[in-house]
Amino acid sequence: MIASRGQDRPAEDRRREVFRALVEAQDQGAGVARSRTLVAERFGLSEKQVRDIEQEGLQAEWPPL
Repeated sequence: MIASRGQDRPAEDRRREVFRALVEAQDQGAGVARSRTLVAERFGLSEKQVRDIEQEGLQAEWPPL
């Protein structure tokens, strides 16, 4: 997937799922960088896409925050 704000961007429900997985990985002891790598691999995304989703989730205070 290409990181963009257009049609290649995952749907919101998918982004929320990615964000939840990222938070859970960190809660289970994975460091920030490692959790991004794990989640990117799991969901077939680039690490930049995961960082963008992470920022969006933090700003919007998505669960599980």
